[in-house]
Amino acid sequence: MSEIAKLPKGTLWRHNQAGDLPGMGDAIDREAMAGLVRANRGKRGYTYTHKPMNADNAAAVVDAIGQGFAVNLSANDLAHADELAALNIAPVVVVLPADATRATVTPQGRKVAICPATISDNVTCATCGLCAIANRKAIIGFPAHGASKRKASAVAMAS
Repeated sequence: MSEIAKLPKGTLWRHNQAGDLPGMGDAIDREAMAGLVRANRGKRGYTYTHKPMNADNAAAVVDAIGQGFAVNLSANDLAHADELAALNIAPVVVVLPADATRATVTPQGRKVAICPATISDNVTCATCGLCAIANRKAIIGFPAHGASKRKASAVAMAS
C-alpha cells in the first residue's frame, strides 16, 4: 500500500494485473480494501473483480467507488454483463469473443464499447483511463486474448 500512497497526485494506476480484490474465496476483505482505498486518495486507481456481489461485497465496492477507487465488475458474457449492470452499483466490463472489434449491445440493449487499447496501436491503458471512470454507463468489452484466448472466447460466446 505504501507504494500506491507514494504515487503522484492524479496518477492513473491499475490494481492487479491478474487476480482480484483482497480477501479469501468469494469474500472481500473490508479492512484490506479500506487500506487500498486510503492509499489511492488523490489518485485515479482502478481494478476489476469477479467476486459475487452479495450484500457485504457490494457495500465494499460502493464504498470504494465513493472514495475515488473505481472497481469494475467483471462479467463472463453479455447476459452476465446485464445481470451485473442491473445491480447499479459499479461499472461493468465483459469478455467478448476474440474476433470482436466493434461496439455491440447486451441482450437487454445496454451499450458495450470495445476497449480502445485492444483495437488501436495508439492507445494503452495508461493513455485511455476509461476503466477508471466509475460513473460511466457503457460496459467495456475486452476481446478474449492471451494464453487462454480460446477458452475465454468460448465462455464469451455462450451467451
